[in-house]
Amino acid sequence: MVAPFDPKTPFSESQPSGQQPLVAGNGQVKVGLILPLSASGNAGVAALSMKNAAEMALAEFQNPNIQLLIKDDGGNPQGAQQGTQQALDEGAEIILGPLFALSVPATAQLTRARGVSVIAFSTDSSIAGRGVYLLSFLPESDVNRIVEYSASIGKRSFAALLPDNAYGNVVEAAFKQAVGRKGGRIVSFEKYGADRATPARNVASSLGTADVLLLADDGDSVVATADALTAAGANLRNIQLLGTGLWDNPRVFASPALQGGLYAAPDPAGFRAFSSRYRAKYGGEPVRTATLAYDSVALVAALARTQGPQRFSSDVLTNPSGFAGIDGLFRFRADGSNERGLAVMRVGSSGGAPVAGSPKSFGA
Repeated sequence: MVAPFDPKTPFSESQPSGQQPLVAGNGQVKVGLILPLSASGNAGVAALSMKNAAEMALAEFQNPNIQLLIKDDGGNPQGAQQGTQQALDEGAEIILGPLFALSVPATAQLTRARGVSVIAFSTDSSIAGRGVYLLSFLPESDVNRIVEYSASIGKRSFAALLPDNAYGNVVEAAFKQAVGRKGGRIVSFEKYGADRATPARNVASSLGTADVLLLADDGDSVVATADALTAAGANLRNIQLLGTGLWDNPRVFASPALQGGLYAAPDPAGFRAFSSRYRAKYGGEPVRTATLAYDSVALVAALARTQGPQRFSSDVLTNPSGFAGIDGLFRFRADGSNERGLAVMRVGSSGGAPVAGSPKSFGA
C-alpha cells in the first residue's frame, strides 16, 4: 500500500529538540537514520514506529556490523540538513530516510557532495536519482502489476477514472505507458476534482466497450467514485474493476460496489508476520510504513556483511536481481525509483484475498 505519510508540506516546523544523540547497535559500519521523531501528529507516530522497526531489524539480524546514528529532523528540511550533516560528520557511509519529500533534497545536497548514497522513504518519484533511492510503495509499481495481470487474463480495452491531483497524475502516466506496452487500448479516460458526477457520466456512457476500469484513489474517495458511477447508470458488476495498493482499506472491503475488484499490493502475509513480532516486542501496532525502516536496515546489514568496501555503491544497490524484504521482492532502478514484486488481490467483504502471488524473482 502506498505510504500515507508523505505530504508536500511538513507536519510541523518544530526544530530538532536537542535531545541526546540516539545510537543503536555497536558495529563498525555507521549508518544514518533520519526520521521526524519530534514532529507533531501522524508524522511523529510514524517516525517512532519506524525507529522501533529499525531497531527490531538490528536485533533480528545475527550480529550485524552496523551502528545506527538516529537523527530527528523534526519533519522539515532544515532539520533534515542538520541531521544529515551530523551523521556524515560522525562517519555515516549511507543515509536511510528522510520520510518526507520536502526533506529529501536537503539531505541529498550534502550526501552528493560526499559521494554517499541515500535510501529515502518518500513516495514522490520526482526527488529520486543521482544517489537517492526510494524504498517506498510507489503507485507506478501497482499500476504496472495490475495492467500486466489484466492483459495476461485477456483484457484488452481499458477505461480509467482518476483523481485530478499529484497521485492521479503519477497513476495516469504509468497507466498509459503500461497499457501501451501490453498492446491494449484506452477507450475512456477521465479525471475528477470536487465534481465527480460529470466525469463519472462520461465514463459510464463508454463502459460498454471496456473490459476493465481503473479507479485509483484511497478508501473513502474510491467508494465515493464507485457510487458516482452507479448513480450515472454504470453497472459495475459487468466490468472488471482495477485498483492500486490504496484499496487495501476497510472502506473498500465494506463497499458492495467494489466487491470482486482486483488491486496490486504486497502479499499481506509478510506484514502480518512482521506485525505480530512487533506487537510482541513493543506492545502496540506498527504503522504500515514501518516495514520500510526494517527492510532498509536489514538490507544495509546484509550488504555490510557481504559486499566489502563497495557495499553501498550504486552498482551494488541497483543489483538487477533485487533483494527480499518483509513486503516481498524489491529492486532499485538506476533512476532511484524502485520496482516491487506485488501480489494481485481480490476485494471481498472480509478483506483482500490473493488471486496471483508475488513473483519469486524479477524477469530480465
